[in-house]
This record gives sequence, C-alpha cells and structure tokens, in this order.
Amino acid sequence: MKFLSTTFLVAALTLISAVAQDSRPNIVFIFTDDHCQQALSAYDATRMATPNMDRIAEGGMLFNRCYVTNGICGPSRAVIQTGKHSHLNGFVRNGNTFNGDQQTFPKLLNAAGYQTAVIGKWHLKSTPQGYDYFDVLIGQGPYYNPPMLYGGIEAEATKRDHVGYTTDIIGEKALDWLKNDRDPEKPFMLMFQHKAPHRNWQPGPKYLTWLDDQEIPEPATLFDDYSNRASPAANQTMEIKTHLNDRDLKLVAPNNLTPEQLEAWNAAYEPKNEAYLAKRDSMTEKEIIQWKYQRYVKDYLRSVKSVDDTIGDVLDYLEAEGLDENTVVIYSSDQGWYLGEHGWFDKRWMYEESLKTPLLVKWPGVVEPGSVSNDIVSNLDFAETFLEIAGVDVPEDMQGESFGPILRGKTPRDWRTTFYYHYYEFPGAHSVARHYGVTDGDHKLIQYYHLDEGELFDLKKDPNEMNSVYDSPEYASKRKELESELERLREYYQVPEDPKPEPREPRKKGKSKS
Repeated sequence: MKFLSTTFLVAALTLISAVAQDSRPNIVFIFTDDHCQQALSAYDATRMATPNMDRIAEGGMLFNRCYVTNGICGPSRAVIQTGKHSHLNGFVRNGNTFNGDQQTFPKLLNAAGYQTAVIGKWHLKSTPQGYDYFDVLIGQGPYYNPPMLYGGIEAEATKRDHVGYTTDIIGEKALDWLKNDRDPEKPFMLMFQHKAPHRNWQPGPKYLTWLDDQEIPEPATLFDDYSNRASPAANQTMEIKTHLNDRDLKLVAPNNLTPEQLEAWNAAYEPKNEAYLAKRDSMTEKEIIQWKYQRYVKDYLRSVKSVDDTIGDVLDYLEAEGLDENTVVIYSSDQGWYLGEHGWFDKRWMYEESLKTPLLVKWPGVVEPGSVSNDIVSNLDFAETFLEIAGVDVPEDMQGESFGPILRGKTPRDWRTTFYYHYYEFPGAHSVARHYGVTDGDHKLIQYYHLDEGELFDLKKDPNEMNSVYDSPEYASKRKELESELERLREYYQVPEDPKPEPREPRKKGKSKS
C-alpha cells in the first residue's frame, strides 16, 4: 500500500507538472527590418496610422528607450538570438556568418518543452538552429516572389519558390503555422519576421497609390549641413540628396515581377514618374530633394502599412481562438531608421533615430494596458526576457537582463541607467565611421575611435543632435563622467580593442547595400 501511495503521488506530481508546463505563456515575437519609431503611430502619428501595432501598445506597454547595441540588420539579430554583444556572438557586421552552434534562446526554450518556429527574414547566412520549424527568406530576400528555405529540427532544409508580395506571404505563413502546424499541447514561441520596410521599399499591390494625394511633413533637419559635429557626419554616403538611386526612387521598375505585377506597378508609377521627369530640369536643387524625400518616405510608409495589416491578421486569430489571454505579443525592429532626419535614409549611427527601436509588449493579466516605460532597455535583453517569461533559467554568460520586472510594473532599483553602443562596419556600406559610445538618455558621448574624434550631446537642450558640446568647458565635467562610464562598460562587457581595418576601395555612390 505504501508503494502504491508513493507511485500515485509521483504520478500526480508528474501530471501537475505537465499541466503547469502547458500553461506557460506562448510568445509571438513580431520583428521588422529598419522600422523606426517615427513611422509607428503609437509613438508618432504625424506620418501614418498603424492601428494594429497600436493595438499592442494599447493593450500593453510602450518603451520609449529601447536602444540597440549595434544598429545594423544582421548584428542586431545575432544579439537577439544570443543575449550577447556582437564581439562575443561573433557577428559584428553584415556579411558575417552566424555561428548557429552556439547557445541561443530558441534552443533553450525548445529544450524546456516549447515548440519553436521562425518565419520570414533570417539574414544570418547560416541555417537556423533551435527551431522545430523554419521558413525563411534566403539572404535579404526580394519584395516580390521570394524563394524561401523551409525546414526544422527534424526536416532537412529545402528551397521553395513563391509568387506574390513577400510581406503578405510571410503573414500567410505565420497564420498557417498557428492554425495548422503548431502542437496545441505545447506552449509555443513564434518569431514572425518581416523584410519590410527595408530598402528599397517596394509597396505591395494594395498600397501602390496610397498617399499619392498627401504631403508627408518634412523633418526639421532635412537640410542639415553637418556643421558643429565631428567629421563623420559629413562624410557618409546616405543622403537623400545624393545617394538614392533610380531603383530606390522607382524611376526603374523591379526586375523580378510577373507580367501582372509589372502591369499594376507601371500603372501606379509611370504617370508619377513622367510628371516628375517633365519638370525636373526646371526644378531647383531644394525642390528635387523635396521630391525625392516625398517619393522615398511614401514608399517606406506604404511598406509599413502592409506589415501592419499582417499583424492585425495574427492578433485577430489569437483573439478568435482564445489564445490571446495566454500569449505574450512583442513588436520590435532590428534598429531605428532615418526618415529624412539629417537629410538621411539608413541607420548605423548612435544618433537617436537609429539608436532607438520600437518596442511594444502586450501580456494580458501582467502588463497594464496603455502603460509607458522610460527605462533603458535593449535588444540585448530580449533573449533573457523570453526565457524568464517561459520560466527558463537565464544562463550566466548572457549579457542582458530580463525586463520582465518592468513589464510587471516594478523596475528593479539596480536597473541600468547608462547604455553602451558599438558600430563596426567601416569600410562598408554608407561609409559610417566606426564608433562606440555611452548614453544616459539625457546626454550622449560618441567616440570615433579610429579618427580620434568625439561628440557630446545634451539631449534635453538639443534633441535633434545638431550641436556637439564635446569641447565646451561648460560640459567638461559631464564629458569626463561619461568617458569614465564608457571605460567601465567596455570592461564590464569584455570589449576588446578594435584594430584599424585594412583600407579598401569605396563602393560607387548609389550602389551600396543596406
């Protein structure tokens, strides 16, 4: 009888454990490429409405200070996978190959009983590991008719071709996995990752003419002359004025469209192009810049609009199936982006527009709806947060911290008050000098360490970062304070010295990749 009682107790505890495991929250991580806070109406409604992204903010928490560690596509993704800075995860610049054999949060979730999936943009060159299911773009992937790589832990990777608009295809695949492929007996983690709104911002058929009758407001710094800062600000190759090419501006149609897609494309763009070309020779330089800005920004916003639609479809499905109450939905992007600020497109800099990325988190019953956080969080924290949500121990060698307590409304007393940034890709696309720096949210120190130049900004007085006070006696003590903190953080994160790269021929203007 004692043996039977013990056996029954063990069985009961096992059953209770299984039920508890099955009740762990699902995680849907929605991720875009190059989406800035300025084009998400929960942050800034002056350019467009993103009602479905806003649903996440309205039902959860919006973070005003989510900073990225290295503002470029591939490195950001590697940081999220590993919870480690670029110098430790081995992926410091686009063109590197991610070492998928290393520890990643999907592997840890999978080992703890989560069903894991990644659908959409991967951009790490190596085949995804740690996912029961993956269906990802090959490389950067086109906006239309994408080849994709399908596979999983128990399925060999296979290439499949598709016809259609890539954003819509990725959205449909995410819904299909949720409806038909996931195991309803297991908690799941779905990474649902869009290519859009990456360069060169090709709108889907639904939005080819959307915004044609509207004028998008110009940023105050569109005609920046790059004075009062260190030399790198003037020496980049990412100006709307000079560096957008004909494909960016849709003066040339994409070369991979089906006849039907091309017909719709030409019907939308040819009349607009003809009107511009007919008057271009009589336009002033300022007027041409303004035309380029409108063309570029509208196409960017059109690309975002399709993404927002797919997010609505996923949110609707979760609600219709009753999954939303036990699903954490996170929205973010790999870094911010320039919508004409400083006359730029692209990212890379430690300046605010690219340093900050959107972060919205909806967790019913845990996160207060409509709440806002000004705490400094980072993509370095995503892996740790996902693990903590799932009840999985966070490995000691991860360098971020779970912001789960912030989601619960209880910011830890020892939460970070400063942040370390490091950009490595020079020589490279857009010629942005290598730099690292530190910010406390109110002041920012940037060091262009191979040029022996620096910048210091007072973000309260100069939020657009137009005037460096690096050499100002008034800010000497603040500069010394931040220099000391920068040294401390470099030691804390075990950052090695970065030797100067071998010089190489620069890319031709207008041909750079981003």
